[in-house]
Amino acid sequence: MARNSGQRAAARAEGGAVDEVVRWAVLSCALVPVVLLWYGTSFAGAAGAALGLGAVTGACRALLRHSERVAARLRAEERAPHQDRHHRTGNGAHQGGRHPDGTAPVG
Repeated sequence: MARNSGQRAAARAEGGAVDEVVRWAVLSCALVPVVLLWYGTSFAGAAGAALGLGAVTGACRALLRHSERVAARLRAEERAPHQDRHHRTGNGAHQGGRHPDGTAPVG
């Protein structure tokens, strides 16, 4: 049980890092147009910059979330035992069929 809660805490910590990056990006999306307006850029130019930054931020957030899901799935697969197509666990030889020399297994 403790191991499971530790895994959840690690997943939250990883998700927290992504959330923090996204928060900084959103702050930049809000701050850049203000600075552009301060230095005399037109409102349309500042709004365009804000929309462009927002689109890039959204795309990066989606890619980060996708990357997290793939990494979590790979970690789960590494921990799970190997299963063949008949759902038997283990990495050994097949449990039935013919031997390499063409003879059937002795039962």
